[in-house]
Amino acid sequence: MPAKKKFRRSRLILIGLAVLLVVGVAGGSFWSVRTVRASFPQTTGQLELPGLSAPVDVKRDGKGVPQIYADTNEDLFMAQGFVQAQDRFWEMDVRRHITAGRLSEMFGDGQVENDALLRTLGWQRVAQQEYDTKLSDETKRYLEAYTKGVNAYLSGRSGSELSLEYAVLGLTNDYRPERWTPVDSVAWLKAMAWDLRRNMQDEIDRSLMTTRLNLKQINQLYPAYPYARNEPIVSEGGVDPSTEEFDPEYDPEDGEGDDGSGYSSMTARAELATVADKLEELPSMLGPSGSGIGSNSWVVAGEHTTTGKPLLANDPHLAPSIPSVWYQMGLHCRDLDDDCDFDVAGFTFAGLPGVVIGHNGEIAWGFTNLGADVTDLYLEKVEGDTYVYGEDNRRFTTRREKIVVADGKDRTITIRSTVHGPVVSDREDELAQVGQDAPAPDAAPDRKDGYAVSLKWTALKPSKTMDAVFALNRATDWESFRKAARGFAVPSQNMIYADREGNIGYQAPGEVPVRGKDLDGRYPAPGWDPEADWQGTIPFDAMPYEYNPERGYIVTANQAVVDKDYPYLLTSDWGYGTRSQRINKMIQGKLKGGGKISMDDMQSMQLDNSSEIAKLLVPYLLDIKIKSDYVRDAQDLLRDWDYQQDSDSAAAAYFNAVWRNLLQITFGQRMPKEVRPEGECLNVPPVKGAGPVDDLDDEPRLVRECGERDPDVAQPDGGDRWSEVVRKILPQEKNPWWNTAKESDDEKTTRDDVLRRAMRDARWEMTAKLGKDISTWSWGRLHKLQLRNQTLGTDAPGVVKWLFNRGPYQLGGGEAAVDATGWNAAGGYDVVWVPSMRMVVNLDDFDKSRWINLTGASGHAYHAHYNDQTALWQRGELLPWAFTKKAVDDATVDSLVLVR
Repeated sequence: MPAKKKFRRSRLILIGLAVLLVVGVAGGSFWSVRTVRASFPQTTGQLELPGLSAPVDVKRDGKGVPQIYADTNEDLFMAQGFVQAQDRFWEMDVRRHITAGRLSEMFGDGQVENDALLRTLGWQRVAQQEYDTKLSDETKRYLEAYTKGVNAYLSGRSGSELSLEYAVLGLTNDYRPERWTPVDSVAWLKAMAWDLRRNMQDEIDRSLMTTRLNLKQINQLYPAYPYARNEPIVSEGGVDPSTEEFDPEYDPEDGEGDDGSGYSSMTARAELATVADKLEELPSMLGPSGSGIGSNSWVVAGEHTTTGKPLLANDPHLAPSIPSVWYQMGLHCRDLDDDCDFDVAGFTFAGLPGVVIGHNGEIAWGFTNLGADVTDLYLEKVEGDTYVYGEDNRRFTTRREKIVVADGKDRTITIRSTVHGPVVSDREDELAQVGQDAPAPDAAPDRKDGYAVSLKWTALKPSKTMDAVFALNRATDWESFRKAARGFAVPSQNMIYADREGNIGYQAPGEVPVRGKDLDGRYPAPGWDPEADWQGTIPFDAMPYEYNPERGYIVTANQAVVDKDYPYLLTSDWGYGTRSQRINKMIQGKLKGGGKISMDDMQSMQLDNSSEIAKLLVPYLLDIKIKSDYVRDAQDLLRDWDYQQDSDSAAAAYFNAVWRNLLQITFGQRMPKEVRPEGECLNVPPVKGAGPVDDLDDEPRLVRECGERDPDVAQPDGGDRWSEVVRKILPQEKNPWWNTAKESDDEKTTRDDVLRRAMRDARWEMTAKLGKDISTWSWGRLHKLQLRNQTLGTDAPGVVKWLFNRGPYQLGGGEAAVDATGWNAAGGYDVVWVPSMRMVVNLDDFDKSRWINLTGASGHAYHAHYNDQTALWQRGELLPWAFTKKAVDDATVDSLVLVR
């Protein structure tokens, strides 16, 4: 359903309220100011928190970041729940409605389709199973303590006392938040696993491409990882495949989310296309998709640092939002003993106890996405109310769930599952024209004949990941770190490590399937063939790791983890190592001749915005003869360019426009319509009086200036996979991919023809967007970040968005750069993923560590800490990160005591 319809019922009311608020704030209205400030938390003095065993101190620095001090673990987590609810309860509430498939209760019938799919995936049900059957008693106590803290904050508060968003929402329905539960916390791990699931879209797209491309062409668009050029993470140690081959506890029919492999079927293309559309409609809070999304982390041993101890850096790349997905805090036991043994600080999620990324008093750790292929789509032959499995017809496992709709008619949906998992294509009349070519009659009661599509995903099997979070927070050395990692089932991550003794390491955790029938997960699997089922998971002791490698540093930036000799398949769709290799080169450059790496060096490396594809492509662009002065003036921008994508760089703006146009011209028209992504118009009409076109005969393509997709134009997203594709064909002037001519044309086009046209079209596009005067161009004017509240800031009327959103911010950096302010070439130059936080940990002196968040500690619009870190983040600055008691006391601005 189009976004513009999602809030249609409440549109006029919201506009009216927004106008009142805006006018009231501008005029100093007591009511509006009171409404805005009603939810601001008390951060000084004393507050009662029933259930505490002793007073708890909450100390906040000048950015509002809390450090909590308690005498017992339960008190610590109860206070954490209370404090996070003070700052971020709206965000927490929305998140739990996402994971439970209950957004319609808050926002009305525009969210029913999202809820139906999320109910089908069943995240909340799996989280409940985890809580009931998998988690330790200790973890449950901590979750329950956290829950008590959240509910203590909710007690006696409602509407604007909780958040300004509730004041807006309250004029459209009578929604009231429910009490928090431990399962609400556990379920958010499923959402993050979904965000980092990696290659599901590639699996669908490859299948859809078979309608217009042969397998050789498809493989050329998904080239193999360049091992000879870009190093994998593990190169010196740690793979032990000698353990038992499969997980003995794994049951392929246990739960609703099991089994997978790889299979291609043109007859199922329409079904897969609609599944892809539905997956893309999930809330944007769950993140964008694309071939360049990832994260950076690296650790350098003390022998190579100016401090003599390891330095560790991390910056995960996620969708931007306000507030940021991350929440900074410290959790400290006043005296470390059996009753209280946490002393940890870092980044966590609002709604989740503990710390996800950071350090304690002995070790530090960071995460990047491993990129393991942990999902498979299965094509299911459906016959009536059964599906084919081997020689049998099996009945679907079904359940009915009610979707409550605010100010609307409630809906009841039927969810079906196979032995492989939930049937994600099975959404009543919401999917039209599906599976028309499939051979099975009576495919499903709610569709035409054809295949159904089920999802097998490791996150749909209950796990002990929440246990692992607490174990990681208390790890003190390499062995206890690995023991904690053993329980980290989903999402599968690259974990880097450093300790105060000077050791560094890497561990790949997570449940990664072993596929049957020699399948590789590249295509949907034949669900009717039991031999295509998953055979188990890779044992933890066989997962890659590395400890104190001889080279003295470890880099993880979504590149291949292992070389081709590794005995198990982790994925066929690695990131291509553009960022990781750049980081490797920068570290090697710093260490050359016995050099040492400092904290400032680590920070500056995080901000490197060099364009690696530009280094490859620009020499070819400069060799092209351009007759038109109008286009040649733009071409000349590239002659002395240093390939840095600074915000004020005109050359960066022009090059990225050339790159975008090049991809569309070369590959876009070859894509089947099902994989043509929506986005803004690529090209624009000629600007009157701008000058001659250039030496090409045809005029620039006339496309609507509208922001809507031209249905006849498709385009790749521009990620590092596409860089690798272009890298391979660039030396071949007459490679068939360069031929964009129609069959009726007398001559085929060559590489130089395409490059010339891309430069011309980019000149027209930049003229339309930035003006005729090249001296006024800058990358930041194109490459802008808009921070959006992920609910009322995305689909509500414009004036309401103004209340909650911030920006735009002009940024440097770019897709596949280390400073990964990513943009999707299919949709324009706006920033769609970012370094969601940055940190550099100093293992010699934790108080000299540095960190920054994308926005701020507070989720309350107009609070001083709503986005007070954003301008610093934009400039690449980091804040001091106090950890020890003295440093925290020195940095404290506000002190609050929570008492019984």
